[in-house]
Amino acid sequence: MPKSFRISILAVSVVVVLTAFLGANSSRVRAASDEKASNAYTQIDVYSDVLHHIQADYVVDPNMKAVTNGALRGLLESLDSNSGYLSPGEYKIYKEHKIGQAGIGIHAAKRYGYATVVSVVPDSPADKAGLADGDILESIGDSSTRDMSLAMVESMLHGAPGTQVTVAVVRPRRATPEKVVLTRTNIAEPAVSDSLYESATILYLKPVILDKEHVQQIEQKVKNMGRMGSKKILLDLRDVSAGDDTEALRMANFFIKNGTLATLEGQKVAKQTFSADPSKAINTNAPMITLINRGTAGPAELVAGALLDSKRSQLVGEKSFGDGSQQKLFELPDGGAIILSIAKYETPSGKKLQDEGITPDVQVASAADTADEADVDEDDSSTVEAKPVQSLPKPAPHSDDQLNKALELLKAKAA
Repeated sequence: MPKSFRISILAVSVVVVLTAFLGANSSRVRAASDEKASNAYTQIDVYSDVLHHIQADYVVDPNMKAVTNGALRGLLESLDSNSGYLSPGEYKIYKEHKIGQAGIGIHAAKRYGYATVVSVVPDSPADKAGLADGDILESIGDSSTRDMSLAMVESMLHGAPGTQVTVAVVRPRRATPEKVVLTRTNIAEPAVSDSLYESATILYLKPVILDKEHVQQIEQKVKNMGRMGSKKILLDLRDVSAGDDTEALRMANFFIKNGTLATLEGQKVAKQTFSADPSKAINTNAPMITLINRGTAGPAELVAGALLDSKRSQLVGEKSFGDGSQQKLFELPDGGAIILSIAKYETPSGKKLQDEGITPDVQVASAADTADEADVDEDDSSTVEAKPVQSLPKPAPHSDDQLNKALELLKAKAA
């Protein structure tokens, strides 16, 4: 096949994808401003020119399919970590693995180009193997996560119950990856845990996910706190990164009687304002502290942002992960697909969760961070071949400085 013909085919394929991405079909172009349409087509010309130089002038005859896949992947992931490109083969795997698959018990995201552990489900295979929030999954099996969309990462971590998956893990401040073998299982999210402090006057609540079942559990515990003599609330949202946005906003409403909880808006998604319903509020007066950390993401950040901006609760801990958007999948003519973030959540004060995260009033580093800094081996920067192991060494237990600080502040508040 002549090079010029291959270049033309490749340019056309890129135009097709860019058209889907930019919404540049005929009806939309007519509706767009002349300047916007002109900019879009100028960029398409640039892509075509770059592809021509790669094909004609690169040191060897390049694999143009790989070049195109890499370009499309970079194009989507340059927008945000939740947007991504799926090749036809990847999209097929994605559809097959989307429902009813067992997992290893982690919630992941893309950061710094690689898959990163946001949070770990207690007692899951990942937890038992010693994985923790902040760990980087350098590879899954023999494939680098740098070359995967988030959707593909999630698909590869899931599979039939009892099957194994090998991940290469790089821990914070440690350069050498370790390969860990994990067995997929059906993950059962633990119930909301609760404890009583200060002669039962402080009710401590710890969910692991904010879905309908767990939010209902919190609802019942908050309604019943008066019977136990509890007058203050300590809500622990550390390492809570999964759930349902609607349920998260419903939970925030338990503690907030009036005002805005969050907003959602996108280029083609009309602005939605989520307001507190006074009839659904349960306890809006009890002194309250909320714990967050870098594993607090998505639905939990909606709750934390609403509590902070309404001045209903102080936040203690670390800056949250930063993840709050809605995605939509668009199928492509060649059998592939793109996943685009089409709208982003904002806190009542206007901060975009995905861009800024939530910064607590009182910042306290986690004990694990302190331990990691103390335990770093000066020679650990060397590169060695990673060998499969069943688990990573778990950090020794340390005092929970974040919890202790939250209790200290809460004790000082008048009930």
